[in-house]
Amino acid sequence: MIITTTETIPGKKATKILGVVRGSTIRAKHIGRDIMAGFKTLIGGEIKSYTSMINEAREEALDRMIAQAKELNADAIICMRLVTAEVMPGAAEVLAYGTAVKLQR
Repeated sequence: MIITTTETIPGKKATKILGVVRGSTIRAKHIGRDIMAGFKTLIGGEIKSYTSMINEAREEALDRMIAQAKELNADAIICMRLVTAEVMPGAAEVLAYGTAVKLQR
């Protein structure tokens, strides 16, 4: 499966738009992570536990989007985007979305 943020794929032609596909996950902060993050804000630097959490959420959202595209028998996802939004204090949604297409053989 080809996944791209661009509208076209070099050397390929989209012959059919199958529709918007998406995948999302919502992650909440963990009290242990919050305590360590609080200390890190005092000295500065990357909060690796949060970086890891967001990376895992991003991968899960992408995997779910790809699974939806495979259900449609798509060859590619074009115009793929990632969005993060706070859904409540301490919890964020990561959403991956794009347009599933069939490519010319």
